[in-house]
Amino acid sequence: MLIDNIILIGMPGSGKSTVGKHIASTFDKEFIDADDLIEQAADMPIQAIVDEWGLVRFSKLEESVLCDINCQNAVVSTGGSAVFCDRAMLHLGNIGCRLFLKISLETLLARVTNESSRGLYKEPSQSLTDLYYERLELYPKYADLTFENDGSFDATDRSALLRLLNEFRVELD
Repeated sequence: MLIDNIILIGMPGSGKSTVGKHIASTFDKEFIDADDLIEQAADMPIQAIVDEWGLVRFSKLEESVLCDINCQNAVVSTGGSAVFCDRAMLHLGNIGCRLFLKISLETLLARVTNESSRGLYKEPSQSLTDLYYERLELYPKYADLTFENDGSFDATDRSALLRLLNEFRVELD
């Protein structure tokens, strides 16, 4: 059976939007950014939701939005905190291939430089390093596939990713 949806999971800065948009445009798939859907549902930016509503209420909204996604022939970019929503991750696994874009701590720290405005799901006292290690075991728990994305996502990386998706029987054409 071929799978036509690709669900991207991973840390902030792992390239979910960049890789997702590339795959979607290359293979004429719809690109769905779950963070955009959350912002539309709350009528405010992610950072404002986290700041004003708190992490628990944000998490409930995120889970609800993710569980409402029902698509075909799409690439879905989830927020980095999606892995805290068991029900949502199981739903996403039922509708597509969950692809974990794995990055090193060094890459995370280099790519995420706008921590205060990015809309990160974390306690104020929590550092990016703490966040990384907190989630490190969660992504592989849900991932159907893992792709190392520490580079600049050049042509070689794109070819390797496409081979990986084909091997898993993800429908690209």
